[in-house]
Amino acid sequence: MMLWRWLLALMARIGLITLTLCCSLLLVYLLACKPSSKGKHTSLLWSGGATSKEGYMALLQEREDSHRHYISSLTKQIGELKEALEERTQQLQESLEKAKSKGILPQGLESLHKIPTKSDLKEFFQSQLNQAEVNSGVELPNEYALIPYDTFTLQMVYQLETGLTKHPAERPVRRDRRNELIGTVETALHVLNGPQQRADNIRSKRTYSPSDFIQGLTRTERTTGTVYELMFKGSSPQDFTQLVLFRPFGPLMKVKSDNLNTQSILINIIVPLSGRVDAFRQFITNFREVCIQEDGRVHLTVVYFGRDQIDQVKAVLDQTTRETRFRSFTLIQLNEEFSRGRGLDVGARAWRQRQNVLLFFCDVDIHFTADFLTSCRLNAEAGKKVYYPVLFSQYNPSVIYSNLTLLPSIKQQLVIKKENGFWRDFGFGMTCQYRSDFINIGGFDRSIRGWGLEDVHLYRKYLHSKLMVVRAPSRGLFHLWHDKSCADELPPDKYKMCMQTKAMNEASHGQLGELFFKQDIELHLNSQKQLREI
Repeated sequence: MMLWRWLLALMARIGLITLTLCCSLLLVYLLACKPSSKGKHTSLLWSGGATSKEGYMALLQEREDSHRHYISSLTKQIGELKEALEERTQQLQESLEKAKSKGILPQGLESLHKIPTKSDLKEFFQSQLNQAEVNSGVELPNEYALIPYDTFTLQMVYQLETGLTKHPAERPVRRDRRNELIGTVETALHVLNGPQQRADNIRSKRTYSPSDFIQGLTRTERTTGTVYELMFKGSSPQDFTQLVLFRPFGPLMKVKSDNLNTQSILINIIVPLSGRVDAFRQFITNFREVCIQEDGRVHLTVVYFGRDQIDQVKAVLDQTTRETRFRSFTLIQLNEEFSRGRGLDVGARAWRQRQNVLLFFCDVDIHFTADFLTSCRLNAEAGKKVYYPVLFSQYNPSVIYSNLTLLPSIKQQLVIKKENGFWRDFGFGMTCQYRSDFINIGGFDRSIRGWGLEDVHLYRKYLHSKLMVVRAPSRGLFHLWHDKSCADELPPDKYKMCMQTKAMNEASHGQLGELFFKQDIELHLNSQKQLREI
């Protein structure tokens, strides 16, 4: 009997709860389906009858009231957030002061927790401006300490750069450089056309436009910032408006700090070759000194095209093995027409070990040091970075050392000076990259035959990828001079270009000038000698 009463009471409670839920759902449904005033006005707007204009105006009024209330609500919320932020900042400062007074916080660390204000930033920017050579000059020790300006217009940039391939005037190729200069001119126009500038100069009622910009000067001081001096047309041909802008640099900030161990990083040096056995002997001499005796963590892959002189190449490698017990090399023969890209591609894919080896694409007329191998390991990272060093190209030793009866040794010749050579900043053939990155990027364009272009195409692939390209001069990588021949069957325009390239690799401008005016110089020396004898 008791059990029956308990079941009846339970069923009654379940029925009551179910009824309550049904009523609640019905109420929510009625509220959701209630027609809104917005819908009413919308129907009036689209009815096309006599009341469409009134409905449209009513809808605009409702929207305006809604926006006004929304803005008012946001303003109130912003004010409350500001008050809460100020309160929390005050509490934090009080906590820091208490911790400092009790000795919990060391002296001087409170600046790390201080929230910078606008006045602090303004003070810092002003200090950077005071340190820069903007308003007054600074004393310099010599002529090499001066930082030259770049001159720019809306179309061109005129700059002083080292390197024979730089044009005296060029359009900026990098997007960030273009945006920087264009943005600077736009900022200057905004300042000149702003209310403050007009208030300072009441007489000037003109509006400046980009066509009024004449030219600008810019230079960057690494520790302070970049200064821009921009010149605009004035009200008359003799009047000009000058505006000086400054972009300050901030203090150094730590990005990361890693410990790098290169002990286990093996470098596979790949050399495509066809003939040129004497150059290969010279390369092996450098290889033995640097890779075998000093470094010891390398593998040499030689990809030889054709059959002529391959026996001599094998003999050089066999002799190296006998004398040094070095066996970490691979010789691949291809009975094909020589193709540098094809040879490097075959050499890279011939690696059969599981280890993701670091590749160094090299030519037979390249001389490198142990420091370069270290740079190769440090500046390339699988899946993240590839290294494209700029090598130093040697001038013709017979021209450089024409006043000597005996040429210096190779090591004595390879000194980075403007009289000895130049940075080959137009070459992209020597590069360090991991095999996995080379395979994933698609390797070389195998349709290219002979020399040239294949390295540029690979370089562009990396530029279009997510990998970082490290491009920098290398103090341990040299291109040894060798005679460049220009074929007689070349058309006149290409033959002329070939001869210009040959002249560029022969000697510096000054040395070529001495050769060109050699007869005049000798006549002058003879006349001076005769005067001294008299």
